[in-house]
Amino acid sequence: MGFCFWVCFISLLNFYSLSFVSSQADASAEGTVFIDGKAPIGRIDDDFICATLDWWPPEKCDYGTCSWGLAGLLNLDLNKNLFLNAVKAFSPLKIRLGGTLQDKVIYDTDDNQLPCTSFVKNTSEMFGFTQGCLPMNRWDDLNSFFQKAGAKVIFGLNALAGRTIASDGSAVGAWNYTNAESFMQYTVDKNYTIHGWELGNELCGSGVGTRVSADQYAADTAALQSIVQKIYQNVDLKPLIITPGGFYDSDWFTEYIDKTNKSLDVVTHHIYNLGPGVDDHLVGKILDPSVLEGVSGTFSGLHNIIKNSTTSAAAWVGEAGGAYNSGHNLVTNAFVFSFWYLDQLGMASKYDTKTYCRQSLVGGNYGLLNTTNFEPNPDYYSALLWHRLMGRNVLSTSFTGTDKIRSYTHCAKQSKGITLLLINLNNSTTVQAKLAFNSTMSLRHKHRSQISHHKHRIHKTTIIKLPQGIDGKIRREEYHLTAKDGNLQSQSMLLNGNILSVNSSGIIPHLEPLHVKSAKPIMVAPLSIVFTHMPDVTVPACKNIHPTLDLWMK
Repeated sequence: MGFCFWVCFISLLNFYSLSFVSSQADASAEGTVFIDGKAPIGRIDDDFICATLDWWPPEKCDYGTCSWGLAGLLNLDLNKNLFLNAVKAFSPLKIRLGGTLQDKVIYDTDDNQLPCTSFVKNTSEMFGFTQGCLPMNRWDDLNSFFQKAGAKVIFGLNALAGRTIASDGSAVGAWNYTNAESFMQYTVDKNYTIHGWELGNELCGSGVGTRVSADQYAADTAALQSIVQKIYQNVDLKPLIITPGGFYDSDWFTEYIDKTNKSLDVVTHHIYNLGPGVDDHLVGKILDPSVLEGVSGTFSGLHNIIKNSTTSAAAWVGEAGGAYNSGHNLVTNAFVFSFWYLDQLGMASKYDTKTYCRQSLVGGNYGLLNTTNFEPNPDYYSALLWHRLMGRNVLSTSFTGTDKIRSYTHCAKQSKGITLLLINLNNSTTVQAKLAFNSTMSLRHKHRSQISHHKHRIHKTTIIKLPQGIDGKIRREEYHLTAKDGNLQSQSMLLNGNILSVNSSGIIPHLEPLHVKSAKPIMVAPLSIVFTHMPDVTVPACKNIHPTLDLWMK
């Protein structure tokens, strides 16, 4: 194991073609996926996929378009069967409740002396709206839905309470947690389970609208921890302390993390690296590998700060919509956005990000679900496939042959083997992908007529040749994602050539793979995405992570 040995799967010159992959004769190219299977480079949460619900009222408009409708937390229809099924399909889905207006929300608990009114549009107010209020009967209804859906809830608290805005635009003074504490006590008294309490939204660094210094934020985080410890002292399941929910700023995050090493569980940051939703060049940015790669500095920067500090806190992406100000219709809610979204999930995982919260579950032009009828947009299915296929351990992966292929590998989820994600940004070239590993690996096959397993271990540089007579039996599972009619801005996605859609009862469709001979290269059509689950490939990084499944290894 002290040497690097490359082990390649190659075709026997007969590559396969799939009728749905391309309707025309595209160019083809070969490439190799290099997977380091010695040890994981990162580890994600089992419930890595997270989505957000926001506070925006129908009057929230951007660039002349009002895209939120009744998707805000105070207006969302919680009685739609499709909405319930969409959340339940993840079992569980983390849902982060928050956003810009969370820092203008009061909670109508017994301590509240102010009228409990909804947000009213007022351009002279910070964030363009007046203060709003969460009635406790609405909070009850929301929790009833979350319990039925099996969701894990992260609630974003108002962190501006008690502060004043200074002449330089900063928010000064300590956090007044009186109303928040009352709200948290109500939540515990009702036996509502909260996975995490998050303090504030986009108030770190230079902030959005206003900002809070790292030193003050650290003191406020300690106050939140103290409140949680008091309120939850007789509760077995303690919630996470999560902050700051804003844009990465190296100096601010370094100081803040250094001062919260005993009070913080999760460091959250937000990603809108594609710029404003009004940008007409979003599709070009999404398909540009240099743009996709450009945000890696944020992930690596935060990862290094955490690694070099004494904190035990983990990194999350607390909100990511790609294009700010509600996204762009027929881009951030269309097939093309899965290139950005899945690449983000892969890249975040590489840098040990534990959870990734997509803006939004529903609302704006970047929802996983349609704002009016809750029909899944393409990214919903991308998220669901990731959730079901990509396990916790992350493997170092690279691709040679073209820079238009993005590649990510994890140990398989709830299964033996590995799962590889390939994203083809090229609009005209089908890529034939071979695999190579730089560690000792096993190729497993179970004869149907026998109980025993045969493992073929590879210790030196060689071409894998399948044993006589079993090359047709060792198979992998492939999930090819393409746009309907080849239209990248379509809101319909094809899985292995079949359109994905819910039925009249609001049932989420089954996501069925193709079964392909393992001897063949993986064919990645132009502008397509492929998940490949290889249950018969075992690498050291994936051993013993499913002890009930891996008895054959012993």
